[in-house]
Amino acid sequence: MLLFGVVQVVLSQIPDFHNLQWLSIVAAIMSVSYASIGFALGFAQVIANGFVKGGIAGVSAYRAADKVWNVSQALGDIAFAYPYSLILLEIQDTLKSPPSESKSMKKASTIAVVVTTFFYLCCGGFGYAAFGEKTPGNLLTGFGFYEPYWLIDLANACIVLHLVGGYQVYSQPLFAVIENWIAEKYPDNRFLNKNLTYKFPRLPGFQLNLLRLCFRTIYVISTTTIAVMFPYFNQVIGLVGGFGFWPLTVYFPVEMYFKQKNIEAWTIKWIMLRAFSVLCFLVTAFALIGSVEGLMSARLS
Repeated sequence: MLLFGVVQVVLSQIPDFHNLQWLSIVAAIMSVSYASIGFALGFAQVIANGFVKGGIAGVSAYRAADKVWNVSQALGDIAFAYPYSLILLEIQDTLKSPPSESKSMKKASTIAVVVTTFFYLCCGGFGYAAFGEKTPGNLLTGFGFYEPYWLIDLANACIVLHLVGGYQVYSQPLFAVIENWIAEKYPDNRFLNKNLTYKFPRLPGFQLNLLRLCFRTIYVISTTTIAVMFPYFNQVIGLVGGFGFWPLTVYFPVEMYFKQKNIEAWTIKWIMLRAFSVLCFLVTAFALIGSVEGLMSARLS
């Protein structure tokens, strides 16, 4: 985790989202690679077993309450699996027209959701069918004692590279918002607005902003410290998914749609979208509460 944090301190000095194209492409390739390996290994393990493990009721629990908490954490994990609304506008801002940015983004979003859902269902379904009650939170750890070892190592390496790129893709919009706000609030501060140019032999020049250096380094140190304190993968993912899914993926888009299309109150469309928003809020709140309970239980156990 500390080594990951050191890498992110360096990569966080990339000026903005527009300079992340190469890193985003690498992260996407790595994501498809390890998902394909996990899917293939799960499918092969089911064939090797000769039968499907597990049942329709899912992983059993000692108490009904434990089952409820497990379900809520799972909903949080699912919510976290579709967080691209955080960066949708930033991605759209990098597109060129024609065709129009909205059409390109709609097509890209449809393809992305279909592809990711396919891999999620395949990895989750065949992973559970392969290991049943002993299915690990990280599917690849279940294959740790199976041949071929090199394939497992390759998949884990792909995960690391994907997380390195994913951290930057989701952090850069936050960096931009906060740094622009600080720069506008203190326009005459030389420390905040001064750029230092460095030139290395045989390499292009590199501009270093003192605000960017200090703020982003502190941010990475903070997130790394939290990760070290709470190294519980599934619980933390469920917590983040439950915390951010409803407001960013459901509430704000629905409200913007109302404003853009001038939807009148108490029409059928208005009622349906309101009901949809309320239902998603209840599910998200359930996932958030369960993930907090899981995180605290894991921390105290």
